[in-house]
Amino acid sequence: MSDLKDNPKAVLRFSECTLAKLDDTFGLKQIFESAMLDDWLNRTVEISDFERQSLQFYQYGLKRKIHDWNEQDLSLHFIGPMFSLVNFTSDKFNLFAERSLAGVVEGIELRGEPDEMIASGVREPKTPYFCFQEYKRLKNPEGDPAGQCLVAMLVAQTLNKTKQSIYGCYVMGREWYFMVLQGREYAISEPYTATREDIFDIFRILKALKQIIVELVND
Repeated sequence: MSDLKDNPKAVLRFSECTLAKLDDTFGLKQIFESAMLDDWLNRTVEISDFERQSLQFYQYGLKRKIHDWNEQDLSLHFIGPMFSLVNFTSDKFNLFAERSLAGVVEGIELRGEPDEMIASGVREPKTPYFCFQEYKRLKNPEGDPAGQCLVAMLVAQTLNKTKQSIYGCYVMGREWYFMVLQGREYAISEPYTATREDIFDIFRILKALKQIIVELVND
């Protein structure tokens, strides 16, 4: 990976990134205990009866179609409705889909289009707070969803001038994994399974993310 740093015009696409490549290139380290991740995952957030009924409806379709849906189907019929139910639309930050994200980290230009990101801005994303990557299958020949999510978070960290933690999530089929990046250390949660009772935890964690972002933009 040193060849990349020795090349002043080095460009690394998100689709090329794996956890191993990012660890080696940028000195990142996975940690297995994170107070920041624990705080996010364990926040208490109320789920209304309407939200619970909606989640059960989304889950009904997921259980019956997960083996048939492609990535776009999964996004349209399940992931998108989950984000919409949380409602990340505000006058200070919004949810943006497949927008270009680029930055220079240690002399290497990183660029790509995360499936979703939450960032400040109304019409165009400005400062990213959360990056999201989705895959239909547990094993996808086109790349590493954890690595692609982490590299987007690394760029978001570079663009964010407050040095705050960056949040992320990637989905492989029915499994949801949540991530935090602090400095050069990152943590990844155990999987939450959306076809089980975990769906309510997934939604609670997404609602907690909204709380966290509101706190960040109002700080």
